[in-house]
Amino acid sequence: MSNDKNLIVEGKLSDNERLKKESNLLRGTITQDLADDVTGGFTADNFQLIRFHGMYQQDDRDIRAERAKQKLEPLHNVMLRARLPGGMITPKQWLEIDKFAQDYSIYGSIRLTTRQTFQFHGVLKPHIKSMHQTLNATGIDSIATAGDVNRNVLCTSNPIESEVHQQAWQWAAKISEHLLPKTNAYAEIWLNGEKVDSTQEDEPILGKNYLPRKFKTTVVIPPHNDVDVHANDLNFVAIAQDDQLIGFNVLVGGGLAMTHGDKSTFPRKADDFGFIPLDKTLDVAAAVVTTQRDWGNRVNRKNAKTKYTLERVGVETFKAEVEKRAGLTFAPSKPYEFTSRGDRFGWVEGIDGKHHLTLFIENGRILDYENKPLKTGCREIAKVHQGDFRLTANQNLIVAGVPTEQKQVIEDLAVKYGLKREDVSKQREDSMACVSLPTCPLAMAEAERYLPDAVSEIEAMLNKHDVGDESIIYRITGCPNGCGRAMLAEIGLVGKGPNKYNLHLGGNREGTRIPRMYKENISDVEIMAIIDELIEKWAKQRQPKEAFGDFVIRAGIVKPVIDSARDFYE
Repeated sequence: MSNDKNLIVEGKLSDNERLKKESNLLRGTITQDLADDVTGGFTADNFQLIRFHGMYQQDDRDIRAERAKQKLEPLHNVMLRARLPGGMITPKQWLEIDKFAQDYSIYGSIRLTTRQTFQFHGVLKPHIKSMHQTLNATGIDSIATAGDVNRNVLCTSNPIESEVHQQAWQWAAKISEHLLPKTNAYAEIWLNGEKVDSTQEDEPILGKNYLPRKFKTTVVIPPHNDVDVHANDLNFVAIAQDDQLIGFNVLVGGGLAMTHGDKSTFPRKADDFGFIPLDKTLDVAAAVVTTQRDWGNRVNRKNAKTKYTLERVGVETFKAEVEKRAGLTFAPSKPYEFTSRGDRFGWVEGIDGKHHLTLFIENGRILDYENKPLKTGCREIAKVHQGDFRLTANQNLIVAGVPTEQKQVIEDLAVKYGLKREDVSKQREDSMACVSLPTCPLAMAEAERYLPDAVSEIEAMLNKHDVGDESIIYRITGCPNGCGRAMLAEIGLVGKGPNKYNLHLGGNREGTRIPRMYKENISDVEIMAIIDELIEKWAKQRQPKEAFGDFVIRAGIVKPVIDSARDFYE
């Protein structure tokens, strides 16, 4: 590492650094907490440490006040996010997670997330250990899907170009394994694994204090930016030649989270470092992570992500350090272009002759609704499906690898259970929200529960102004942490308080431009009035095929964000 002290942030370390250092490599006293039946929650540092094991402690905020009146503690439970590199899961695994959700989740649902995996919500303390053991028995874990580590590695869900996709997915899995914590804590606590002497364990990549903040990685196959590369710290853009993967362009330093009222925080696009051959992929991944490990801000967690390290030390300085650690020089980036980022719904045929059905799952919430038993439908498909499932980073589900002779069987089941419907508009398909209330402790405003009605309003506006066959990338996130990726939308809502949002405009359809705040802290009613007015202008004044986000910039309604570190708050 460079001896330049300007690369290191001086000052008192954040308390998270203390708890990681004292955690005995992520063990803490979690085992003792599990045995404490006086409370349904985790205490002290363990509240944070369980995140490294893939869980967040939550409670149902809708009933918190009522429980307090009854002199009861909040209904503590955990949300678990599985580690599923590239979103691949087998029908057999699906049936196991379906059964666990049905038997042991308060809500009974499976939630597909923007991190291309699934979440269990509402699991009470007595069932947490069996949850991990159930997953482990099927070949799934939740190691490092939260906390200050590299999280679930995303990969483009592109089953058509099957050879390139298979190779890209394999690299996503390799990257995930390479960057995992090496501590035995997960196996000891949740799987009754053999206890080891933690003083002999080593964390060669993450270090014993792990990373300054969370770290997100993707593998993306152009022209489909369906993983939103600019939302992530590290991105490997697949470069193919003659239907074979030859290497990656490496993009570093993207991220969408910010803090209301703190202008030292901002969303940021990733920088293109250049091209690498395949055999350098893991070296570069480790080099980027270790550089961020050593140079990242451990004093102020609000400025601890990779994007702020690049802004502080300079892109070229960070890049040179990565080259030094990886033992290479980046070649100029190979040409590529993103032309889309949504999922392609319905049936498509791959180059191998197999068929793939992408199902729209509103908000990613798989549950049996009245007249729409989605969870039962997925279960019935899993019982007969001969291929695999692929979860997308847009919260949808692909039934992949269907042979021709089984296509009609899958089609009939999807239609029967409401998984494949003709009444889903393009606007609904292009809209997304994070979980938010009632379970997320960070939520400031509704997101998932508000989205369906909000989309219905926008659909009506599009039809009213004779652009009903068009759509707008519309996203809601319940707080400024960015899980709903609103900071890459044409219209993005960021929760500020109950029924109050900051309204952002001007992202593009490809996901390569950050939207600018147009109005701050306004009600959902005010927002809908503004959107109606803007859609009317767009319908009357747009150029041929001009997307909404491009129109609001060309028309001068908002200025484009060019360099968010310097002009996002202008």
